[in-house]
Amino acid sequence: MKTTNFLFLSMLIYFLGISNLAATPKEVAKITGKIANQKGEAVPYANVALVQLDGALVDGAVSDENGNFLIESTKSAKVKLVISSIGYVSFSSEAFDLSPGINKDFGSLSISDEMTGLDEVTVKASRPEIIIQPDKTIINVEGTIMAEGSNALDVIGRSPGIYVDQDGTINLNGRTGVTVMINDRPTYMSATDLANFLRSMPADNIKSIEVINNPTSRFDAEGAAGVINIQLKKNNVDGVFGNIQVGGQYNGQFAPNAGMTLNVKKGKWSTNGTLNYNEYAVYNDIDIIRNFRLAEGQSNFNQDSRIASRYKTPSFNGSANYEINKNQNLGLNVQASNSSDVNTSSSGTVISNPGQDFNSYIESFNDANGERNRLFTNLHYDAKLDTLGSKISADVDFTIMDSESSSLLDNSFWSENDPTGSANSNKIQTLNDMYYTIFTAKVDFTKALKGGKTVETGVKGSWVESDNNLDLSRAENEGPFEQDPNSNRFVYNENVLAAYAALKGSFNTKLSYQAGLRGEYSDIVGNSVTLNQVNKQSYFNLFPSFFVQHKVSDNYQIVYNANRRITRPNYRLLNPFVYYIDPLTSERGNPHLTPQYSTNFEMNHVVKGSYQFTFGYSVTEDAFMQVFEQDQAERTTTTFTDNFDQTRNANFRAIVPVEIKKWWTTSNMLQVNYNQFKTPIGGDFLDVEQVSFMVRSQQNFTLPKGFKFEVMGMYLGPQIWGQGSIGGFGWVDAGITKSLMKNQLSLSVNGTDLFRTQVIRANVQFAEIDTNFRQYRSNQGLRFTLRYNFAKGESFRVRSNTGSTEERNRLD
Repeated sequence: MKTTNFLFLSMLIYFLGISNLAATPKEVAKITGKIANQKGEAVPYANVALVQLDGALVDGAVSDENGNFLIESTKSAKVKLVISSIGYVSFSSEAFDLSPGINKDFGSLSISDEMTGLDEVTVKASRPEIIIQPDKTIINVEGTIMAEGSNALDVIGRSPGIYVDQDGTINLNGRTGVTVMINDRPTYMSATDLANFLRSMPADNIKSIEVINNPTSRFDAEGAAGVINIQLKKNNVDGVFGNIQVGGQYNGQFAPNAGMTLNVKKGKWSTNGTLNYNEYAVYNDIDIIRNFRLAEGQSNFNQDSRIASRYKTPSFNGSANYEINKNQNLGLNVQASNSSDVNTSSSGTVISNPGQDFNSYIESFNDANGERNRLFTNLHYDAKLDTLGSKISADVDFTIMDSESSSLLDNSFWSENDPTGSANSNKIQTLNDMYYTIFTAKVDFTKALKGGKTVETGVKGSWVESDNNLDLSRAENEGPFEQDPNSNRFVYNENVLAAYAALKGSFNTKLSYQAGLRGEYSDIVGNSVTLNQVNKQSYFNLFPSFFVQHKVSDNYQIVYNANRRITRPNYRLLNPFVYYIDPLTSERGNPHLTPQYSTNFEMNHVVKGSYQFTFGYSVTEDAFMQVFEQDQAERTTTTFTDNFDQTRNANFRAIVPVEIKKWWTTSNMLQVNYNQFKTPIGGDFLDVEQVSFMVRSQQNFTLPKGFKFEVMGMYLGPQIWGQGSIGGFGWVDAGITKSLMKNQLSLSVNGTDLFRTQVIRANVQFAEIDTNFRQYRSNQGLRFTLRYNFAKGESFRVRSNTGSTEERNRLD
């Protein structure tokens, strides 16, 4: 175990021993055993702890001179026995039920030297440990192959029930609209900026990922698909640890990355900071065939495009925490990022018309670039009010972002039938400036009651202001640029006030529950300054949530949960703008968008703490979906986001991890989705449904001489999404890691889309629209990462027998 963890655990046990002197329990549980090394020799003064499945410390002790240990406890919990000692690999037992009065003897337990070859403990760390709780699933990433040589977006994409598409959009259980948080705090980013930010975050800095399919009332009701919370590593004892890494990826273009992480703790002060630089470069080849049914016959537009994009994202994430006393903490968190992009695209379109034996042509070039600056600050305070678990916390967040983008679309038109051979042309210039501020303040209070019950309550307010100015101008042939009437300035204000209450408890030893209710009042004003149009919305909603955990037996439990969620429209989409992608395709805003509401149900069967079989169902009213609208006369396509009357999703998910050998483990997932979409679009009615599936298999190998190897295969079956249908496709990724210098240095090499099969084929066949797409991003590539880990801290042993308290109850 790392020196920092050893010191932290030792301090915990020291304070536990002091507090236990005053306790006089009537009935205690006794956990005993003896610790030995691989040679059979006793291991004295090893730290022994009972740890809950979420990492919280319950009780602990230190082994005596002969390696014997005794832990006495009056608590009830699902725990593991964790043993750690300097120079040895930490040991973790299978989970068991702790309750007053039980006597459990582990007998003789053997722990391994840190530098030994293949052994059971090391192999178990080759794949992420998954912990299932009533309201969330925790994926422990730290120390796994999954974390080495990967970034945060990669790791999220390999978590249960999650799929990250080629645009970096995160889908959870077949639904978009996921809220991503870092250390329990929202990121406040667009989907594109969030994807780039997560690509810049090395996965080795992540402790765990919490997947919350149906969040409790404590969370904002925003986000119909659920919440993903990234917990970063932190230092809990005096000392320093961190890493430096450099790397890059080649997929036809080379994109470098580098980063440094530093964690420091001294006395009551602890700080950590991560500075990263990441480039993401990609080619996107798109073939589009549009068929137009005219009175004279069919007209065809055959368009081939290539878009070359490069994103550069330097980012910083830092925090400082001051321990006022053993019960109170004050902290500051700062996130800053700058994201710039350059996009160049070229497309050629061949047009054939009925009754004509010649073709017409369109050639387009689009040069676009953008830059976004973001600063997020958080000030937080938390205090423990008693030893039962009562606490209060307060947070104040402030976010500012400014965005500037520009593009010049240059189009040329000519025909084989034109005897002059000349071409007409036009240019469209777009300048888009956006600025927004977000201020939030919240207070959360938890009160522990007798009988194991807990009450949670809190209030929150958020205030958002956005100013978006879109300036369009056109030039015909070689003429001057003139203002386009679709230019628009849009100012958006959103105020949300919320309050919640929740009760946790248990009906008996086998049934526990959590019920909550959240109320939110929203006041929204959208002002199109150019058009002199003001759109106001005010509404109050209640969002209930309910969870029940049924422990059928020691090896089988069922978790039921249900909740209601809301997703408010992105304020950019409310702007009645028109943005030209090419001369045939444009995107426009929709000031009439209203929030979507989702009601979700889930039943999760957990077998032996590892195997999950989950059934889910959700109904979404006024769901956001992309709509394709076609102008037959002009033969152009416009896309926009609109509210669908209703969408339904039913899903089944199976997660089956298997240890084939001590050096070979595998994690397998199957997800089946049923999607239904119903809504009027124009003068037609969309009513479609389909069953689709996703399968993923991950193989992890721990090899001699410090090598680790991973291969992952994934396949998505055919699916529908609103008006569109997407064909099935799959791909294979693989990676190998070599540890050097006693695990201080590691080199990772990863190959993505090895067989170049991640090709998307889709079509829209609805009403008069007949369009087929084929798209391939340059996903086939090679990525390498060289990382150096460093650590310097204190270590000591505490010689005591037993103890119990709840002062510092988390192992990191």
